[in-house]
Amino acid sequence: MNPSTSSARFVDQSAAYDLMDDWVFFSTESAGSQGLEESRDDQEAEDTGRFKDKLVSAWNSVKYGWSLKQKSKFSKRSPVFMLGKSYELKDEDRFRRCFASLLWFTYRRGFPPLPGCSLTTDSGWGCVLRTSQMLLAQGLLLHLMPPGDNTQSCCSAIYIVFSLNERGSKISRHLSLGSILDRPIEDPHRRILSWFADNATAPFGIHHLVELGKSSGKKAGDWYGPSIAAHILRKAVEASTVDLPNLVVYVAQDCTIYLQDVRTLCEQPHPQAWKSVIILVPVRLGGQDLNPSYISSVKKLLMLECCIGIIGGKPKHSLFFVGFQGRLSDHLLYLDPHYCQPTVDMTKKSFPLESFHCKNPRKMAFSRMDPSCTIGFYAKGQRDFESLCAGVNEVCALSASAETYPMFIFEEGKTREEARATTATHSITFIQRNSQLGRVDTSNSMDEFVLL
Repeated sequence: MNPSTSSARFVDQSAAYDLMDDWVFFSTESAGSQGLEESRDDQEAEDTGRFKDKLVSAWNSVKYGWSLKQKSKFSKRSPVFMLGKSYELKDEDRFRRCFASLLWFTYRRGFPPLPGCSLTTDSGWGCVLRTSQMLLAQGLLLHLMPPGDNTQSCCSAIYIVFSLNERGSKISRHLSLGSILDRPIEDPHRRILSWFADNATAPFGIHHLVELGKSSGKKAGDWYGPSIAAHILRKAVEASTVDLPNLVVYVAQDCTIYLQDVRTLCEQPHPQAWKSVIILVPVRLGGQDLNPSYISSVKKLLMLECCIGIIGGKPKHSLFFVGFQGRLSDHLLYLDPHYCQPTVDMTKKSFPLESFHCKNPRKMAFSRMDPSCTIGFYAKGQRDFESLCAGVNEVCALSASAETYPMFIFEEGKTREEARATTATHSITFIQRNSQLGRVDTSNSMDEFVLL
């Protein structure tokens, strides 16, 4: 570890230890105040809860946040593929501009209490919900942002601010993402972000996602697997009252995309246009570990322009996968939600945007990837959907071999209700390398249940 990295970690740890000292002092003081009136007791209980939240947030900043200051090294000899586009790294600016333009949602602290509890932070448990927000946000950007040069201008503006701030330029003192973005681009950018605000009224904010998770037996503080997260996103878009013209979400069942179900969702009476669709496919790519046979297929999916990312990660540590380096490399490119930041008040007209964009891309070996994940796709219209089916089906067909099932399949017709029978909570049927059916305990996996 180099001295600068060590120093950064020490600063974060010191802050956490100072907070722990405050917690011990506060607890001691509280123990000696039993003679005070009940109102004081209630106030102390409330303060105790706040200290616990801050302590958890500080610990997660020590555990995860300091590492975000480090930079992953990328080979300049091999291109980076990110959400359907290729970037040569001999000149990194284009790649870094586009990476920095992706919306980044992390742990937050100091927001209004979540439904049914006193939690004011999602630090330590909300990472799957945050990566789900990132995937949905990518779909919304494609659906609502102006195409072509305007989007590229947005990428450039974001990167300019990051570059100036990093170099310590005097100019950066007078610049922010809000001031440098052109108004026609900034307005939809802020509008989309406001839908993910950390309050009860935001349609895709963590408060509403937690509320929707109750129907799946989840509550604030619980672990949300990528399969459950896919259904929560579908419900959130269905219940949304914001202006999302002609957008629907389809969640695959049993690793199968039923084409008639998608057509039923998307078709409209003539002359109205076919609705745009976000398709979410929960899959499990192996038993306890990722089956290496699927690595090439995951890469091919991330090379498709219709792919909007993968809700995945390491066991109990969700990450948002957006690409990979080189055809011969076994490293995924990702955004990490494990960084606890103060909540942002988005009711203000020009709220700061910097904390919703990450300037440093990170990578992780495929071998560390949890096999349970949800893959996302977006199709603007009917022609795009047909192109999606052709491209994705080709990739999935190539993934099938004597050793594996295809990642997922397309099938004509509607969902068979009998196929929706409840799956065993901590087990999955899968094809082993000896082609024999087996059962595997998945209690340590990212997901509580998985599909064939």
